[in-house]
Amino acid sequence: MPRSGSKQLRAARVASDDSDPPQRRHRSSGFVLPLNILPQPDEVTCGPTCLHAIYRYWGDEDPLPAVIARTRRLDEGGTFAVFLACDALARGYGATIYTYNLLVFDPTWFRPGVDLAERLQRQLAVKRDPRLHHATDGYLEFLRRGGGLRHRDLSPRLIRRLVHHGLPLLTGLSATYLYRAPREQPDGQCDDVGGTPAGHFVVIAGYDERRRTLLIVDPYQTTPYGPSRAYWIDADRAIGAILLGIVTHDANLLVVHPPRHGWRRPAVGDYR
Repeated sequence: MPRSGSKQLRAARVASDDSDPPQRRHRSSGFVLPLNILPQPDEVTCGPTCLHAIYRYWGDEDPLPAVIARTRRLDEGGTFAVFLACDALARGYGATIYTYNLLVFDPTWFRPGVDLAERLQRQLAVKRDPRLHHATDGYLEFLRRGGGLRHRDLSPRLIRRLVHHGLPLLTGLSATYLYRAPREQPDGQCDDVGGTPAGHFVVIAGYDERRRTLLIVDPYQTTPYGPSRAYWIDADRAIGAILLGIVTHDANLLVVHPPRHGWRRPAVGDYR
């Protein structure tokens, strides 16, 4: 995420019992995962605040200031999902990134037999974009630590299946699209003419199949969706925001889970 900016998000608490292990709450046509999230301390710490919420979901009470202090930041503020994933791997978690960032990854790299690290290193030799180099450094570390990279069709079905397995999804997306907010200047000031799109991190923690909505858990202070940090939003709007996160080198889903969790990571090239 390059910056959170002044997305005008509003906050409240997502209720759950921290003393108990995560328990899915059944809805008539979906699931809700019990996920607490704290407000992000400043404009550029939405990523580590979301990661902290997922650690707490798994019963890990690592303090938020410690997670923020460990998180690698970009010069302009914010971070990349891959840096959050590397922190999880370093702490012994499993981590898989579903990426839709074609600025970093060519879709053909996800065919069986392709060495992703080798392709990333070759790309570094011919492209000079500093943000690409920062992201690539993170992905190379992620792969060395045993992280999984996947390129699957982003659909409500994929999201439902992951949530159904008890997995909250940390996602980097376009706040500008999600909130229909004005674009922003580098200092976070709204500027619909001279501004650029802003990125953000949130967690997907539930779905309602009948209504085709997703539960978004958001660390920012104010939202256009009411006085809660948890709100339901149309699945198509959320998926559009995730895909448009490519503008800010986001466009991903990050799955973090304990190593003994029963979820099976799909194989490379599994496009079902």
